[in-house]
Amino acid sequence: MLFNKMKQTAIVLLSVLAGSIGSAAAQDDESLAAMVEAWLASPHGDYHSHSFTYWNKDGEVPVACGACHSEPGFLDFLGADGSAPGSVESPSAINSPIGCAACHTGAAHALDIVSFPSGAVLDNLGSSAVCTVCHQGRQSGGAVTKAVSGTGEDTVDPELAFINVHYGVAAAVMHGADVQGGYHYPDRNYASRFQHVPSANTCTACHDPHTTQVATETCFACHRGVEDVRAIRTRHGDFDGDGDISGGIHAEISGLHARLYDAIRAYAAEIAGEPIVYAPGSFPYFFADIDGDGSIASEDAVMPNRYASWTPRLLKAAYNYQVVAKDPGGYVHNPTYLLQLLHDSLENLSARTDIDMTAIRRP
Repeated sequence: MLFNKMKQTAIVLLSVLAGSIGSAAAQDDESLAAMVEAWLASPHGDYHSHSFTYWNKDGEVPVACGACHSEPGFLDFLGADGSAPGSVESPSAINSPIGCAACHTGAAHALDIVSFPSGAVLDNLGSSAVCTVCHQGRQSGGAVTKAVSGTGEDTVDPELAFINVHYGVAAAVMHGADVQGGYHYPDRNYASRFQHVPSANTCTACHDPHTTQVATETCFACHRGVEDVRAIRTRHGDFDGDGDISGGIHAEISGLHARLYDAIRAYAAEIAGEPIVYAPGSFPYFFADIDGDGSIASEDAVMPNRYASWTPRLLKAAYNYQVVAKDPGGYVHNPTYLLQLLHDSLENLSARTDIDMTAIRRP
């Protein structure tokens, strides 16, 4: 019943919006229904999603989370509800996915400037601005720098805790060094905004705005000879050091990501003195590896067993590992930036852990 009510409301709203911009742009009921069906099948329209139901037990979405986890909260952030733009003033409604009104408002169309957790402010974002609000993460490399300040690189500090960049961080990855979403090691340069071809350089140029699915046919029009976007690469170095450059850049990032995890586990056991394991679906993701076998049961992936033997060196590497993990499309959004974060994290760990860096290249 709720699903049908949402569908009917969305169709009515789109009809009103279409009518408000003139008959030439009006959609007939059939096309509007198809648009709504596409949205309802997308992550933004999934009212069963944990992203929109996590706070059901509380009866409201808190101010800190409302902008991205409730449509009324997003409208509040935009100032479309008459409040001050750039902040959420009050808790938001539960079970309210990001719907038509979030993007099809004057405030959303006018949005062009977005601030990032690092303090960086980007302008001229155009149609990508509304996407950027929620796909930038909640932390930055600067938070890691602040947390480890004053502690020796390999000193276990009980006050340290894992810093989670958050989820769906495509905008932070895409803009790279310009917004410092990853931890940047001193005296290293990092790639800035990844500039694709003009026809594929915005969020909605590559993702259908309603389904969020990638329009891969546009990729294959230029990258001929491949049938999977993961097979695409424009850099041909052996960045993960496995001697195989036949795959796409996705393979290089995945390979280096896996090597970094192995190094994190080795460092934790050898230097920090407590084995560590990563559980991708359980906050806070890094846990004590009780038996040291590299796996973890669901009952052990809980807060009381969270990893607690952090050193600054280990925290930096783990943070960058998570940045890469939380943008599964990063190989398209900014592959050079991700490879640099992974390479430098691995290289830094190699100062204390036996890691052969000779075959690994930094882009």
